[in-house]
Amino acid sequence: MGTFEFKLPDIGEGVVEGEVVEWMVAVGDVVKEDDPILSVMTDKATVEIPAPCDGTVKSIVGEAGDILPVGAVCIVFDVEGDGNASAAEAEPAKEEKPAKKETPAPAPAKPAPVKTAPVEAAAPVARASGTKALASPAVRQRARAANVDLQLVAGSGPAGRISHADLDRHIAGGASGATSARPMGGAPRVARTGTEDIKVIGLRRKIADGMMASYSTIPHFSYFEEVDVTELESLRQHLNATRPEGAPKLTYLPFIMQALVKALGERPECNAVYDDEANIVTRHEAIHLGIATQTDRGLYVPVVKHVEAMDIWGSAQEMMRVTQATRDGKAGVEDLSGSTFTITSLGRLGGLGATPIINKPEVGILGVHNAKDRAVVINGQVVIRRIMNLSSSWDHRVVDGHDGATLVQLVKSYLEHPATIFM
Repeated sequence: MGTFEFKLPDIGEGVVEGEVVEWMVAVGDVVKEDDPILSVMTDKATVEIPAPCDGTVKSIVGEAGDILPVGAVCIVFDVEGDGNASAAEAEPAKEEKPAKKETPAPAPAKPAPVKTAPVEAAAPVARASGTKALASPAVRQRARAANVDLQLVAGSGPAGRISHADLDRHIAGGASGATSARPMGGAPRVARTGTEDIKVIGLRRKIADGMMASYSTIPHFSYFEEVDVTELESLRQHLNATRPEGAPKLTYLPFIMQALVKALGERPECNAVYDDEANIVTRHEAIHLGIATQTDRGLYVPVVKHVEAMDIWGSAQEMMRVTQATRDGKAGVEDLSGSTFTITSLGRLGGLGATPIINKPEVGILGVHNAKDRAVVINGQVVIRRIMNLSSSWDHRVVDGHDGATLVQLVKSYLEHPATIFM
């Protein structure tokens, strides 16, 4: 029997460290080569690390939210044969694991679970009223999906921590813990006093860091406009009704993407990135549009590359591909980097306006709101037209107010006279 030390691999793209998102294994687990063991988030994307060998997990380094440098030992296995390290050399890896922030209840340590030989779990502990339910983010997500109130679930872990097995047991027992609607005159409502502390890690921390860096270093100015998309809606419906076999159904976004291609061609100062340390603005001929995409893991910005080389169908197809891959968690680094300008759409949430935060190091962002029928005055007559609001934000260090407003007015003109998009 030998010991195998596995170091966090070089993920590429100049990445020098990664944040632990989730360990898929625990000490004592038996794994096979290529089994997923660790999910790591870099500045570019979330990467799943597979096991390098068959073995039993001896020790792991780091917990969710910890930063590990590339090349550092992150997990140690007991393996058949000699392995790649002596048992004595592997011991420090166990000591490097950060101490748990939660103080376990004084009780004998329970054996670590082993996949090939299940260990009897400790008896679940009922929770006192007002006591916070302890559980991992994955357990909390499962509970929300099952409409289960974790405050009513008995936990068998240290300090009553709720495991997946505890949640399974609770659901199997027929209890949901969900708050159901009461009829008029029903039982009185109960005041709630519990709180939940959520550690800001993973994508949520990356978003927070990115927004802070953008808003604290970029002097934003915003510009709003409304667009009459009545003619565009007519064209969209016609193209969808007559679209080629296999072609995607068109939303407004592919038209906006194509309008931006023309508008950014006329205002190249808006299709740029700013290196504020080197004081260099790089204008791009290529138009790589980031599409802000909400997922159940948080906000990502997949990128449609070279929109200037696509027609309306191609841009729609590629947008659907990268956004769906992102929602499915399958988008790679190439799909999530390299944008020169970003579009953010609030979709059905609509709203009258917003002040979108620039996707640094870009210098501008366009926000799209939903289109609604409104009463407007044309030639002294009140008529019903379909109106869409646009919001934009700009880096005032390199984009003057006139430049940002002109870009939006160009987009407005193309969308209001959609034939000109294709001329």
